[in-house]
Amino acid sequence: MKKLKIILQSKVFYIVFFLFIIIEILFTTILIKYDSIYQNGNISLEGTIIKYSIKDDKISLIIKSKEKISVTYYLKENEKIDLKIGYKISIDGVIEDATNNTIKNTFNYKKYLYNNKIYKVLKASNIKIIDTKINVFQKIKNKIYERSSMNKYISLFIVGDKTLLESDLYDSFKNVGAAHLLAISGMHVSVFILLLKKILFFLSNHKQNLFISLFLLFYAYIVNFTASILRVVISFVLGSINKRIEFNLDSLKILFLTFFMMVLVNPFYIYNIGFEYSFITSFGIIYSKKHLNKNYILNILIITFIALLFTLPITINLNYEINLLTFLSNLLLIPFITFILYPLSLITFLFPFILCIYSFLTNIMEHIILFIDSINLFVIILPKMNYIIIILYYMFLLLFIYYGFKRYFILLLSILLLNKIIPILDNNYYVSFMDVKQGDSSLIITPHKKKIIMIDTGGLTGSNYKVSDNVILYLKSLGISKIDYLILTHGDYDHMGEASNILKKIRVKNVIFNCGNLNNLEKELINDLNKKDINYNLCLNNINVNDINFEFLKTKEYDNENDNSIVIYTKINNYKFLLMGDASNRVETNILLKYPIKNIDVLKVGHHGSKTSSSKSFIDTMAPKYSVISVGKNNRFKHPNKEVLDTLDNSKVYRTDQDGSIMFKIKNNKLSIETCSP
Repeated sequence: MKKLKIILQSKVFYIVFFLFIIIEILFTTILIKYDSIYQNGNISLEGTIIKYSIKDDKISLIIKSKEKISVTYYLKENEKIDLKIGYKISIDGVIEDATNNTIKNTFNYKKYLYNNKIYKVLKASNIKIIDTKINVFQKIKNKIYERSSMNKYISLFIVGDKTLLESDLYDSFKNVGAAHLLAISGMHVSVFILLLKKILFFLSNHKQNLFISLFLLFYAYIVNFTASILRVVISFVLGSINKRIEFNLDSLKILFLTFFMMVLVNPFYIYNIGFEYSFITSFGIIYSKKHLNKNYILNILIITFIALLFTLPITINLNYEINLLTFLSNLLLIPFITFILYPLSLITFLFPFILCIYSFLTNIMEHIILFIDSINLFVIILPKMNYIIIILYYMFLLLFIYYGFKRYFILLLSILLLNKIIPILDNNYYVSFMDVKQGDSSLIITPHKKKIIMIDTGGLTGSNYKVSDNVILYLKSLGISKIDYLILTHGDYDHMGEASNILKKIRVKNVIFNCGNLNNLEKELINDLNKKDINYNLCLNNINVNDINFEFLKTKEYDNENDNSIVIYTKINNYKFLLMGDASNRVETNILLKYPIKNIDVLKVGHHGSKTSSSKSFIDTMAPKYSVISVGKNNRFKHPNKEVLDTLDNSKVYRTDQDGSIMFKIKNNKLSIETCSP
């Protein structure tokens, strides 16, 4: 024990072990590639339910078969399935690879699953329960999940299930920098431990710690061993052993040992956001302990400020923005959730008759969050931080905390300012065709991010999913906080259905509509524009942006919305771009008669590659080097049409369903192409 004590107190041990862990992470998570034992295609298999959630008619499952698989199943009309954790089920369906993000700097679902050791997704056509025998632990787990579902916040704080929380409300928590408070964290479990110690006052410290350790291990099982909870459990067990055997290890060494143990067992934890937040916050508070104060209120202020500073790079690279009111929202919510709402969640779970009081308090919290979120004046867009910027940031942060010199804090702010400036130095043009499924949305970005033109917004009918959210996130990741021109080629939902969402989430200076009669969707948007005092125009001939003329090719007014699409022609550094909207063959014929345009470099193919557009005579005249078809995977219209693809045979064709978003970069008068494949 003496030798172990000497080793554990040695700084050399922690340095050597840290280097070993880094090598293990590089080898295990980067150099080695893991793959599924299953082949893509139709499949029938059996597995045990590890986790499940039901939202509306959609069932999401994680099952354990020969390996873990993510399963989605849509309930048929009047169909009910009584699922439980531990049930054995048989599934028929199609198994395939998960998809990468098709818009840069957005959430990568495939990578997320991979880091959780899930390599395939299964779209189920049929689910059948074949064995309902479960053990006592699974029975308890199911009962806890069922009871927690009485309220969305109880479900959040007891079992960590966000399914019941509305997506818009969760976005508001994210916007004000308070989403981390909704996850079960060390802060919550610390309160849990404190309550258990009060209840077990009659036991000795050793027996208390032993009972609490066992209880926490069981709780970790209940919440599926989430990284943040596992950190607290291991830290508590190590802390108890440290006191019992008198190793005399400080909090920082126990934190490092916890880190080593978790990453040694599962190196992929390093990519887990909960793991990152949990460790960096704990490290920041422990490292800054000399600045803590005995005054409770002042201490909360200091801890909140420290936590915000240490987690800022993670937050920026998740949301690409910070709300200056984050400090205020955390200051209000941390003590409220920690000392009132979380303990009350436990009490309400045990005694549901006080649910009305609990709901009243959560409503107050929601109103505070929504109010803070509505104040957009304090939101600052910050682009994605690269590794060098992050290293410099933490270097100056540690120096500032350790020495307390103002110059280090100024250097810290300078790093953030540098991160803001770097994207502005980019003097290239970008023309991007974004993957918005079965719809259209394009972005044109001029040098130094001076002007941003968005052409159409996309929009999925019959779905609550906002395809434009990822486009907005992409813009923010580049440090872009406004759109100078939003051009809506015509009034179909798949082209302008998410204009209101765009207006809500990013500043828009000008909106341009096409010619022809306004439909209901366009009229509703104009009402929104009037309320927000946003300038808009109808039926323009052209706009000039940074000495680039965007010409709107008009032949006449037609009797349908598609043919009244704004057709855009522009030259950028002598590269010709033609964007056809949903214009049909007859519009193409009239364009050929009226405009002397030919030999296009990039053509955005009309109407998603439908046979109503892209006539042979038009394509032969335009002779596009590159053609882009914006189309959804396996869409019900069966776009693009084979005849159209044959007509485009002499052009290099890019499709958003196969290539994801397609970006044309013009640098030094040279055109380069980048895709974001699924």
